[in-house]
Order: sequence, then C-alpha cells, then structure tokens
Amino acid sequence: MNERFRTIHETEWAWRLDQFADLGGFDVAIDPDRPLYDRLPDASPAAYQARLDHWTRVALELDRIDPTALSERGQIDYRVYRNQIACLIERHKGRDFEMPVNSDSAFWTDVAAIARRPIRRAEDLARWILQMRDLPRYFDEMIALMRAGLRRGFTPPRVTLAGRERSIVAVVESPAEASVYFKPFRDPSAAAFRDEAIRAINECVIPAHAALLRFFKEEYTPRCRTSIAAADLPNGREYYLSKIREHVTDDIAPEQIHRFGLEEVARLRSSMEDTMREAGHAGSLAEFVAQLRTDSQFYAKSEEELLMRAAWIAKKFDAVAHLYFRKLPRARFAIKPVPAEIAPYFTAGRGGVGIYLLNTHRLDTRPLYSLPALTLHESAPGHAFQIAAALEDESLAAFRRQTYLPAYAEGWALYCEELGLEMGIYETPHERFGMLDYQIWRAARLVVDTGIHWLGWSRERAMAFVSDNTTLSRHEVESEVDRYISWPAQALSYYLGEACIRDCRRKAERALGAKFDVRDFHDAILSVGSVPLETLRGATDRLIRTTLERPLN
Repeated sequence: MNERFRTIHETEWAWRLDQFADLGGFDVAIDPDRPLYDRLPDASPAAYQARLDHWTRVALELDRIDPTALSERGQIDYRVYRNQIACLIERHKGRDFEMPVNSDSAFWTDVAAIARRPIRRAEDLARWILQMRDLPRYFDEMIALMRAGLRRGFTPPRVTLAGRERSIVAVVESPAEASVYFKPFRDPSAAAFRDEAIRAINECVIPAHAALLRFFKEEYTPRCRTSIAAADLPNGREYYLSKIREHVTDDIAPEQIHRFGLEEVARLRSSMEDTMREAGHAGSLAEFVAQLRTDSQFYAKSEEELLMRAAWIAKKFDAVAHLYFRKLPRARFAIKPVPAEIAPYFTAGRGGVGIYLLNTHRLDTRPLYSLPALTLHESAPGHAFQIAAALEDESLAAFRRQTYLPAYAEGWALYCEELGLEMGIYETPHERFGMLDYQIWRAARLVVDTGIHWLGWSRERAMAFVSDNTTLSRHEVESEVDRYISWPAQALSYYLGEACIRDCRRKAERALGAKFDVRDFHDAILSVGSVPLETLRGATDRLIRTTLERPLN
C-alpha cells in the first residue's frame, strides 16, 4: 500500500511541475542543477480542464487507498497530499485561474521574476530566450482567461488595481538593455547571447506587454467590479468559505474568526499600552502612535541604512540560533531591495529560499522599530529558514518539501516574531512595541478580512480599523487593505496559524514539564514541512509521547 501511494504522489508531482514550467514554484533557488524550461505554461481553457480531469482521477485513486494500512509517515503524507489535491480541484472547479491578478501580484510579474534568478548556464540562457519568444502566446491566453472572468463578474475589485499597471509600463517604456528581462545577459559570460536576447525583447516581450497594457487599462480595469466583498462574486459566500478552508486548513466559521480577532486586538492593545509606559510616554496610545509616525529618529536616512540594519538583526539571530534549534539549514539568504517597478504596492518585506526582499520605497513608511519583527518573520528563523529546512530534509516526500501552506508557513513566521522576545532580539521598548504592533496588525486582519468579505464592511471602515489599532502609515494601510480585499482569506492564515503553534507549545510545556526543551519543540514543528494545522497538532502529540518515553537526564 505504501508503494502504491508513493507511485501516485511521485508521478502526479512530476506531472504538476511540468504543467506549470518555471512558474510552478520549483526553481533554481531550490535546485541549481535543474534546467530552465524552454516554454511558458499552457494557459488555455483546455489545459485547465485537463488538469482538473487529471486531479479528479488522482482523487479517485486516493479514495481506493486505506490510509490506516500505511506507515505512520505514510498516513501523514496521505493527509497532507489529499488536502493538496482537494484544494487544487476546488480551485479549478471554481475557475480561480480566470482572475490571475490581485493588488499584490500578477501573472506578468511572476514571469518577470524568472529573470531575477541566477541564470548562468549557456543552455539556460538559450531557454530563457525561448521563453521570452513564447511570451505573446502566453499573455494572449492569460488575457483570454481574464475576459472569461469579466463575462461572469469574477474579477478583483477595481479599486485594488489602481497603479498596478506600473510594472507593465516599466517593461514597455524601457530599452531592451534596461529591461528586467535582460538581467541574465548582463553577466560578462552571457555576451554571446545578448544580441539574440535584445531581438527577443524587442520583437516579443515589449509588444506582448504593450498589448497587455492596452487591455488592462482600456478593457479590464474599467469593467472590473466596483463591490469589494468576496460574497459579491458568483456563488460568493461559498467561495469565501472555500478560501478559508484553503488558507487556514481548518473549518472555522467567519463569525468565530471575527470574534477571536476582536478579542485579540483588545488584549494586544493593553500590552501595547504597558510597553508605551515602559518607553516613558505618559500620554494616550494615539498620541504615542502619532509620535512614532512622525519622529525622524525612527526612520532610516537611506536605502543602505535600512538594508544594513536588517542585516545586523539577522546576524543577531545567528548568535543564538543554536539555543533554540538543534537542526539548522545549510542554505544562506541574501538581503535585497524590492524591485523598483513593484515596490510602490509591494509589502514591507518578503522572504523565501535564499532571499529576504526588503522594501526601500518611501523610507518614511518603513519604521526601524518594526524592522526586527519584520526581519525575524521574513528571514531567519522565519520564511528563509523554515522553507530551507523543509527543502533540505530528504526524508520528506517531494510534494511536502516544496509545498507552501499559508496557515503553517505564515503562522510559523509570525510565531518567530514573538519568539524574538525570548531570543533577546528586541533591545528597546520601542522595538518591543514594534513587535506588538505587528502582532495586532495580524490580529486586525481577522477582523477586517471577515468584516469585508462576510459582514459587508466598506473599504473605508476597514482602513479606519487598521489605522486606529496599528502604527502603519496611511500608505501601508491602503496597500494592506487592498491586499485583503483582492485576496480573500489569505490574511487569516497568519494569526490563526500562529495561535495554533502557540497552543501546541503550551500543550507540550504542560505535558512535559521539566522534559520540555524548546529546541525539540521547534524541530518537531519544522520537521513535518508545510502541513495543515491538524497535522501540526499531531506532530505535537508525537513529540509529547516520544519525550515522555525517554528517561529524564
């Protein structure tokens, strides 16, 4: 039975990677020896139907397997994999692919991101040129999908797309040699490919982006819906519930999430007021926040200063990493600024395999007192650490090593922000306040996301709630709320995932007493890879069971 299940998931995983080519999330940062594809994915309706049919057949095969007949590891694999396939089927049945853009990301920026990878081998440079020549076909197919979404009212809210054409304009108006698509050819070793690359950019990349720009500005954005709630989409309330299941991996009612968010916001506000007093402020919380937003001492004077501060914080973690983790990933990460063409609407930072992107756009909206929490979240021991740990664990099946589930991954990264208190990363009351500010920001997401998509909140009410309860600048409040509006339920994953990890830790501490070791707990959480929250609870139970069986040293 184990072998039969292994054949199913290994065969499907290889097929899945091939279906989405270099946009499937498996790139040279994960496997530097894997060759680049010579094409972009097939985005035709027929291809998406074929994928749905394929995953439906896989689900039927899984139904014929008795999970109890599998090994303990196999049973975990089965639950995780079954959840993956169910989510893929649900997304394709709902034709989510007909909305390939939101306020945070878009299919064209995903393609451009390939060029930012370290493409060095001659054969890969040649394949990248073939991908660029395939761009008009791919963009035409994606535009056709967006038109299908328009016809049935399945679009992002119009208000969330304001300014999102900048990344398209940047390609249209840049000379080929200055284009992000030319980046791999700036290396001296790529000189032999430069003329061919310039021709491909001029003949294919720029015209494809020009056509996309016309469609986006003249046809798509003007016809996008003016309402903001997911409930207003076709079959919208069920759609939102499906997104909660997908992003949170638990069945939990929107009303329950909303109430929990309000409770946590109130609890965290009390902690913020205590920390404010510790910082020596005798006035109101609103007055303290106003001071933080305007006092120049809390903001970097240059992009380099912000980047160097982040690097210093990351090194502070390195000094104590061995006290909190037994297993440390080999992979290192770079700290780089967010590309200029997407920085105006990008988040404050983003971490992944080998990279911590830090947004240096508008330094007056990037407070230094929040930088320790952001860095712990995005670099180590957050995303860059956690993802690398999973990828390097060859005992895990490939589909688990290379999977991203928001409730687990974002929950872990948010837990790491609070873990910084134990690790001594926060050195001043202002930095501890910044950590609490980030916590309440994520708790506020529970209120705002359900408020918008389930309870009928307006954009203005949502922005007011975030602004009243966090120190986020007006610019950040707008970009964040627009992200929640255009990406239903994703914002719920952070705080609910962290709450689950905190609950697991408290359970382990109570059960193990003197036998509890935080290093063992962290390794147990990381060793399962990105999994549904129920699997995380099971990992905690196994840790408790095996630890209790060991003699106390």
